Amino acid sequence: MANRIVVDPITRIEGHLRVEAEIKDGKIVDAYSSGTMVRGLELILKGRDPRDAWAFTERVCGVCTTVHALASVRSVENALNIKIPANAELIRNLMFTAQYMQDHVVHFYHLHALDWVDVVSALKADPKETSVIAQSISNWPKSSVGYFSDLQKKLTGFVNSGQLGIFANGYWGHKAYKLPPAVNLLAVAHYLEALEWQKEIVKIHTIFGGKNPHPNYLVGGVPCSINIEENNAINAERLAYVGTLLDEAKMFIEQVYIPDLLAIAPMYTDWAAIGGGLSNYLVYGDLPTNGFDDVASFKFPRGIIMNRNLNEVIPVDGTDPEQIQEFIKHSWYEYGNGDAVGKHPWDGETKLNYTGPQPPYEFLNVEEKYSWLKTPRWKGNAMEVGPLSRMLVGYASGKNDFKEVVDSTLGKLGVPVTALFSTLGRTAARGLETILVAKWSLEFFQSLLTNIKNGETSTFTKDMWEPDTWPKEAKGVGLSEAPRGALAHWIKIKDKQIDNYQLVVPSTWNASPRDPKGQRSAYEEALIGTPIADPEKPLEILRTIHSFDPCIACAVHLYDEKGTYVHQIQTF
Repeated sequence: MANRIVVDPITRIEGHLRVEAEIKDGKIVDAYSSGTMVRGLELILKGRDPRDAWAFTERVCGVCTTVHALASVRSVENALNIKIPANAELIRNLMFTAQYMQDHVVHFYHLHALDWVDVVSALKADPKETSVIAQSISNWPKSSVGYFSDLQKKLTGFVNSGQLGIFANGYWGHKAYKLPPAVNLLAVAHYLEALEWQKEIVKIHTIFGGKNPHPNYLVGGVPCSINIEENNAINAERLAYVGTLLDEAKMFIEQVYIPDLLAIAPMYTDWAAIGGGLSNYLVYGDLPTNGFDDVASFKFPRGIIMNRNLNEVIPVDGTDPEQIQEFIKHSWYEYGNGDAVGKHPWDGETKLNYTGPQPPYEFLNVEEKYSWLKTPRWKGNAMEVGPLSRMLVGYASGKNDFKEVVDSTLGKLGVPVTALFSTLGRTAARGLETILVAKWSLEFFQSLLTNIKNGETSTFTKDMWEPDTWPKEAKGVGLSEAPRGALAHWIKIKDKQIDNYQLVVPSTWNASPRDPKGQRSAYEEALIGTPIADPEKPLEILRTIHSFDPCIACAVHLYDEKGTYVHQIQTF
């Protein structure tokens, strides 16, 4: 008989997520993912000016901050056939890549590393050994014995005072941790350094978009002007600062993030065979280099991989009602024509219909509706989205950048490309694409500088900006790639106002409940077969769920198979 445990909410993510897992003979045999929060932005946007939608949708998340605004302005531009200037595309790309670099580093160190790093074990480390390891894997200057010794003393002081601060709660000492103390000390040091670094790279958002989080965007371009001699514009000084921030980011990624990833991964190679989950991968693509209509120019190519077949990339069309549909069989919504049908987002409905138990409750009624997330499908198939999908589609598309970084890195680890189909592979893929993004960001920056030197300073087009020029009805889709995966906003405009607006975000694909066919989505499928050493401390569940990077939360509650309260930890 399987025992069911409940982890609610999952910690170190953005938003509210509940996972129920059935465990038999020490492994997960079934799992259910429930989004326990609803926003209803689709309802808030109805009747508003389409040009303002980005400001609302950007605030759906405090982490994926810029990409929702980007998808939103693209949806309006697509509907009204607005073409933006080349400089605007480059600036959007720079804001996009800055977001990726910051987000992936924060995820690795602050949201995911503590699933693999035992912070308390670092107290036992020999700082000299840590220094030797650090200098053997990187040229990063902060690697002296004194540096690690001072850090260890501070950490010891926290422990002796009973105030571990952000490290106060965790599964320290869990048998699933494998890193030696010296490597744990190295990881803790870089955890703290990453906290300092991440606040610098997002200054690029404040330069081009006025602030972070939630920088400003603009239908038709970007909200900043270029004049190298004007104090209130993007001038020579600000451009030089952007270049410095990009150089520093590339250095941190190459000398801290990636060496740490390669140092930790070999200790957990068993996780290269755990958490693979679905075998289908979806990517909308992004980072255009010749306008968004030229999909072939994207740095992140668009496409689908089915059944892990890396010999074929299948096209995807977000405007095709037969390709992308959302189902609500197990979601707390209702459709006018019944719960068993799927709807393309242009025809989507957001009618709340909560029929679940009142909290606190023991278990989800998984035979009925059990989540606030809808269930998107591509031609009826469950799909995984995110860094792993992007790296696989890029690799399968034969893109040299992807093949070089994948083959080189996996060669160092001594594993084949099929090792990416796993929890560890998902984590590694995020690091690999960060290498690419850091490189591409400098390419975009140089292209922007070249345009400016050639006298091209336009960042906005007035074409179709005024509502009097709009057709009576129009519809569009804004496709993008959030750090966590395929993101799209669909809009219908009628009489100069938003008539319908639907967002299908990465976690809708990955974290959604079962569809009418009973197919699991990515989170649920990836947990099947995961070993659980201690049901009261399900560290292994966090490893796989965090490999998708949901983002941040505040507490974990555990229940036994009878719904009895077992344990609670306050997390970071």
